[in-house]
Amino acid sequence: MNLTPAYPELFLLLATSAILLIDMFLPDAKRAITHYLSLFTLAICAIMTLGDLNSGQTWYIFNNMFLSDPMANLLKLFCYLAVGMTLIYSRKYNADRGMLGGGELGGEFYALALFSLLGQMVMISGNNVLITYLGLELMSLALYALVALRRDHVASIEAAMKYFVLGALASGFLLYGISMLYGATGTLDLSEIARASSSVTTNHTILVFALVFIVSGLAFKLGAVPFHMWVPDVYQGSPTGVTLLLGAAPKLAAFAICFRLLVEGLFTAAVDWQQMLVVLAVLSMAIGNIAALAQTNLKRMLAYSTISHMGFMLLGLLSGVSDGHAHLAASAYASSMFYVITYVVTTLGTFGMIMLLARNGFESEQIDDLKGLNKRSPWFALVMLMLMFSLAGIPPFMGFYAKFSVLQAVLGTGQVWLTVVAVLFSLIGAFYYLRVVKVMYFDEPTEHAPIAVGPEMRLVLSLNGLAVMVLGLMPESLMNACLDAITKTLAS
Repeated sequence: MNLTPAYPELFLLLATSAILLIDMFLPDAKRAITHYLSLFTLAICAIMTLGDLNSGQTWYIFNNMFLSDPMANLLKLFCYLAVGMTLIYSRKYNADRGMLGGGELGGEFYALALFSLLGQMVMISGNNVLITYLGLELMSLALYALVALRRDHVASIEAAMKYFVLGALASGFLLYGISMLYGATGTLDLSEIARASSSVTTNHTILVFALVFIVSGLAFKLGAVPFHMWVPDVYQGSPTGVTLLLGAAPKLAAFAICFRLLVEGLFTAAVDWQQMLVVLAVLSMAIGNIAALAQTNLKRMLAYSTISHMGFMLLGLLSGVSDGHAHLAASAYASSMFYVITYVVTTLGTFGMIMLLARNGFESEQIDDLKGLNKRSPWFALVMLMLMFSLAGIPPFMGFYAKFSVLQAVLGTGQVWLTVVAVLFSLIGAFYYLRVVKVMYFDEPTEHAPIAVGPEMRLVLSLNGLAVMVLGLMPESLMNACLDAITKTLAS
């Protein structure tokens, strides 16, 4: 058996286990070794995945239960990037709160972050519903533990309990849907499910019920309304470094699992799940944007913002099934993929800024904590401005092109009303992002403490902000990469 396509996963598993063992014997003074070993592991995985992506081939291994295709490899590369940047951004923040050494805590943060990444990689490459579910649970269990990592922090423990209980409920929905799907099709293999679901002998009623439970479980992982109740509480209660691990890379894996199950496995039932996604998308954009207007806590505002962005991402997914032309369908899915990548890149910088301004004993979670940032640090105020403008969809930043491509895909299906609704809620959403910019540039600072930032974080955060602008001015390369990956994946 050719195991080459699974080398990144195998290497990550072995390396994470080794890092966990090495960390057990490291004194606190040398805890930085764990940090650099984790980054080195991510770099090696990226090199291996990049080779698979450049080959442009699709490989099926482990009895067709695991696949490596261009879409999977491109999403994995951005997962490595997201986790690596999170580790860089959160290093000082976690150290100040005793999460990287001292007391009872050691390098668990790094090990759990890498195990959650492994779960995401399995989710992205799963070609069997059960394998996809195992990846989902591996990611979720690591994230549950990460949220509760600060055992002396009441808000973190409360957030972890809410996340765990609601996550278990969502897993039950998903498993029940999978069991009904198996009952309707007689298989758990996605390609076999695609064939069986198009057969006239398949019980369509059971298939629709399976879809309801599966879409409900997926909506929870995305944080889409009405399965969004965990998002603001968990985002606010978690340590900010963990919030970023929750809000960035898992969204890429969630897009992949939606694409695998709905588009590749259940495309013949698209008429049914498209209607469900329309409801989820509209409700998510409505409640996410309107609720965010009332927030004064920055992390909670970004949580509701995430809900609205996931609604936008769903618009791209549902737009690929309304036309018989394959190239239009691929463009719609590519726009959705580009959107979720844009969201992740921008979110990384935004939470990076929150951790930059935080210090020991001060979280910098309130919008008012950004008052007068332009007077304290004009450069980082400009970086935050670029990130806020991108999230709001203001040109010439990356978020504008992402929103434009999704709206173009929706308009291509003839659903003008849905396009108008999306634009209206985007305009509402622009208000709370611009409020952050107003506070930074026009209010007097309440904090006068110097902003302490290491060279590593200064470089990465600056590049993050500039990337949002450069990819907004020249989005063709990334958009073409997404379109090429989706086209090859659909053709395989």
